[in-house]
Amino acid sequence: MSTTTGDFGKLETEFNTYVGAINYATMVTVDAENRPRTRVLIPVWEKVDGKPLGWLATYRTPVKAAHLAGNPHTNFSYWAPGNNSVAVDAVAVWDNELSVKEHVWDLYRKTSPRGAGYPLGNFWKSPADPQLHVLRLTPWRIQVIRGADLRSRIWRADRT
Repeated sequence: MSTTTGDFGKLETEFNTYVGAINYATMVTVDAENRPRTRVLIPVWEKVDGKPLGWLATYRTPVKAAHLAGNPHTNFSYWAPGNNSVAVDAVAVWDNELSVKEHVWDLYRKTSPRGAGYPLGNFWKSPADPQLHVLRLTPWRIQVIRGADLRSRIWRADRT
């Protein structure tokens, strides 16, 4: 049984717990012929004005850039043994303003939610590193499933 809400607060604790514990997410994009491509990455998340907002520090690879230019919709899937899972449907947009990169660098440093992230200095020199690119992830749907009983709760941005 699934319940749907427009209030992210109703599943925020479970979202934060699962994402923080799992950390790694499979990101899905599609090419110009609608063929999916997956890669395992580590986004971070925060709550802004009552809604979830994600950030992905990444390299701007030709495939990822081409896929998102053709279709900015993406999905991030988290899963752990025991079947706790989170699925995030979002729109991804490149946002490489230095102030944004500094903010994202800090979110990864402190882990957001707790446990999600890693030291970006392992891959980039600083927020100003030209190889560091940031994707702003604006979710429109998030599903959290508790593995013990497969209870499903869904947040949708357009629901009140």
